[in-house]
Amino acid sequence: MNPAEAYILNQPEPYRTILMHIQVLIEHTIPEVELKYKWRIPCYYIGETPMCYLNASHKKQFVDVGFWHSAYLNKFDAYLVSENRKVVKSLRYTSLEDIDEDIFISILKEAEKQKGKSFYNK
Repeated sequence: MNPAEAYILNQPEPYRTILMHIQVLIEHTIPEVELKYKWRIPCYYIGETPMCYLNASHKKQFVDVGFWHSAYLNKFDAYLVSENRKVVKSLRYTSLEDIDEDIFISILKEAEKQKGKSFYNK
């Protein structure tokens, strides 16, 4: 088992269930993604381009799905949290019921279109 998968499977509930569900959505929506372990968290890449990361924040009690190409996701700003971050915006989930699969998949598809583009240029 790779470290990214171990990270997900070793999380306590409800984080593990949320992360596993998100993992399935990502991998079924964008089959060419590769799950890597960077910065001690699972990160999805398309080729050499990072797309998103998964982080279980036990302290804040949510799962954070951060997107590096957030500048290209501005039509989803109502759903994304930036918290004064310049590049990354994220979706946050405290339960499976919080996940709107249609919105999540739409954001994934939009993020997929951005592979190879600069993080800083719109």
